[in-house]
Amino acid sequence: MEKTRILILGGTGEARRLAAELATREEFDILLSLAGRTETPARQPVPVRIGGFGGADGLATFLTEGGYGLLIDATHPFAERISANAAMAAGRTGIPALALVRPEWLPEPGDHWHIVADIPAAIASLGPAPRRVFLATGRQGAHHAEVAPQHFYLVRSVDPVDPPLALADVEYILDRGPFTLEGEIELMRQYRIDAVVTKNSGGTAAYAKIEAARLLGLKVVVIARAPAAGLTSVETVEAALEAIGHLVSPAMKRGV
Repeated sequence: MEKTRILILGGTGEARRLAAELATREEFDILLSLAGRTETPARQPVPVRIGGFGGADGLATFLTEGGYGLLIDATHPFAERISANAAMAAGRTGIPALALVRPEWLPEPGDHWHIVADIPAAIASLGPAPRRVFLATGRQGAHHAEVAPQHFYLVRSVDPVDPPLALADVEYILDRGPFTLEGEIELMRQYRIDAVVTKNSGGTAAYAKIEAARLLGLKVVVIARAPAAGLTSVETVEAALEAIGHLVSPAMKRGV
């Protein structure tokens, strides 16, 4: 049986779990692609490629020259450019494609959410009066906080913010989820946080800060996701595995 080559655009826990599941199946040859924005990426269960492709055209060329039979976009929900390139590359090559997108968080009773479109709008929504802000958006875009130096910022990211923010009142924490509810409550109390800024990333690894803010009665500025790129999407690894079985079955029959 000829193996079906699958390219997974990853960088999420879901991508890692999906790759691990597919790696156990003899009929698949898996390559996981990481953008390379994280200096110390988590260990992966399959061969890894690091770096960009050169836009949609470059990705399309990579897929066709590599003989790939399936493209899976399992990138972060806020990796809009990569997802758009994946959708365009799939359309140009005719290669089957699937997006694995974790569900969004939804506000619950007791939440004090303020939903905005992007990080600049999030910073603006904090208002003119000084606040103590937990900036939990990662290092990408953290520099937008420099326009509002009246606030204290606690910035958490996997890798250092480089260059450091041009702010007088800022502290940095380097950490990688999953985070616990108890740990998030302790962190927010320790730094006397009164507002949290976060992307609506979804999933469980970073949800504890939402729960902690709810229990502490804090304002949460939530950055909404952009519209989906256009690929057929599923929300769980299990649903992705089922969909993959349908998408690659014609190719596998040809390989028999």
